[in-house]
Amino acid sequence: MGIPHLSRRSVLTAISAGAVVATAAPLLAACGDGDSGGGTVTIEWMDIATTEPSQTLYPQIAKAYEASHPNVKIKLTNLENEAFKSKMTALTASGKLPDIFVTWGGGVLKQQIDAGLVKDVTEDGKAILNTMTPVSQKPYQFDGRTYAIPYDMGGVGFWYNKALFKKAGIEGTPKTWSEYLDAVRKLKSAGVTPIAIAGKDKWPEMYYWAYLAMRIGGLPALQQAEKANDFGGAGFVAAGEKVKELADLQPFQKGFQNAGYDTPGGQAATMGAGKAAMELMGQWAPAVQKDASGKDLGDDLGWFPFPTVEGGQGQATEVFGGGNGHALSKDAPKEAIDFLAFLMNQENEKKLVSSGAFMPVVKGAESELDKNRKLVADALNASTGFQLYLDQAFPPAVGQEVNDSVAALIAGKKTPQQVTESVTKVAKSQ
Repeated sequence: MGIPHLSRRSVLTAISAGAVVATAAPLLAACGDGDSGGGTVTIEWMDIATTEPSQTLYPQIAKAYEASHPNVKIKLTNLENEAFKSKMTALTASGKLPDIFVTWGGGVLKQQIDAGLVKDVTEDGKAILNTMTPVSQKPYQFDGRTYAIPYDMGGVGFWYNKALFKKAGIEGTPKTWSEYLDAVRKLKSAGVTPIAIAGKDKWPEMYYWAYLAMRIGGLPALQQAEKANDFGGAGFVAAGEKVKELADLQPFQKGFQNAGYDTPGGQAATMGAGKAAMELMGQWAPAVQKDASGKDLGDDLGWFPFPTVEGGQGQATEVFGGGNGHALSKDAPKEAIDFLAFLMNQENEKKLVSSGAFMPVVKGAESELDKNRKLVADALNASTGFQLYLDQAFPPAVGQEVNDSVAALIAGKKTPQQVTESVTKVAKSQ
């Protein structure tokens, strides 16, 4: 999940991994045991599949591979999103990565590549990559080479409860920021919590600032800011002002600052239980809502793209989001790429997409989508621009500062100007 890390210009810095819960065997040495010359080959796979259906599907697929490859043992470790990021930061600093690990691409993956820790899969993965859509591979491509095998691709938008919109007398979905704020006011007047958000995890709050910066300044503003390490432009300050404008309406659920994304009582559970009208989240949201709350909004669940901002340079067809992929450590055995090809073959791709938790990356798999995720796919396919998650696109320290500063803005502890100053300071220090 955004899911979402490490600097391409600075020395790797370890941070505490915190509490790590494994749903499978503990992570051993971050490289495969044995060899492919007849002995047992152990593949260490670190993932973030802590919710259904992937929590069940991944072990099933791993066992199916082992059954047809008796000399291979796959040891899968699943970590919650934030624990995974902390653990990977520490492992990257140590110079020892798992054989297979989740990556969102961008600056984080580039840092690992520059450190010589990641395997180039351009040639060895050619057969499976040729079956995949070009856009799904973009986050993992640098200088014409590919460093991960995609398994999911999508964008962030608003998931909403149609029944609660109807209760508040809202017809249609907001197309502009002013209309969005009007919808928030109507929901509050109807006694409905407008927005579920995970203040504890921070990255869901970052989505608002990032999208508003896109809608106000356009994609060129973000590209220029990354190039110049300067986020002091008017568009970024204005984005903060819009976030503050929203936060001042007090639209979030009670206790949101201590709420996690997929934890009990957190953002996804609040949305899935019908206790909030909207959440700004990626394509995985419906599956996590159901897993976290034990409920399914069914036909009451809908989706709409992030609104435009009056007078802004950005377009409604510009999408913020990203993909999920699996990268290989430089020392991963050759069986690791073979397993990833098996994981993403047409049969398993059909299982993943039809489960409701994944967006298609294999060509032709769109037929397995439900109506809401098809809206996300259509928006992505029709997009005129794409921006990767900021905490992945930018160097990790910059991405973390964006998350921290936007959270402080929403909490009333920073001004819009201070947010841009803090992010720029960190960016220039890298």
